[in-house]
Order: sequence, then C-alpha cells, then structure tokens
Amino acid sequence: MTEHPSMDDLRRERMTGPDYDAREYQAGRAEAILAIQLAESIRERRLELGLTQTQLAERAGLRQPEVSRLESGGGTPTIGMLERLAHALEVRFVARFEKVDAA
Repeated sequence: MTEHPSMDDLRRERMTGPDYDAREYQAGRAEAILAIQLAESIRERRLELGLTQTQLAERAGLRQPEVSRLESGGGTPTIGMLERLAHALEVRFVARFEKVDAA
C-alpha cells in the first residue's frame, strides 16, 4: 500500500514551490478568518434568539441553505444580504475600515 503525504508535508511543499506567493497566502488566510468570524456571529445570534436556520432564512428573505452556507463560513454575502440578516437578527450591520497599527 502506498503511503500518502501528511497535510503538513503537503503544506510545506506548497509553500516552498515556485508558484507560492506569501502575500496571496496571507490574504486568503485573512479572508478565511473573517468568514469564520462572521459565521460564528451569525450562528451565535441566531441561537440567542432561539431561531432555527429556516426561521432566520424566512425573516431575512433567504433560503435555509444560504443561511447554512454562511454559518459554515462559505460563500461571500453581499452587503444587501448582510443588511437583511442584521435586521432579521435584530442587530445593526456595521462595516468600516480601520487604520492598521504600525509595528
């Protein structure tokens, strides 16, 4: 039986290959972290309100699979979708740019 490389080995190989771009990797990682944070905040607020995904979807004019996808960190919601979700979750959606502290 052939032994498969570990995830660490694959990551190391990818990060040292000729196509590796550290800035692109960091940007993708930052985007993934934001998606997870958004997913967690949607799910936590939904649960605080005692809503099912279906109930939240109905309140926000969405379909349950869309709510499920957002709560799992998938997809890229539009500003309009975020506004509808905020209204359905009885919160205010705030988007802003913040200065980065100089290190």
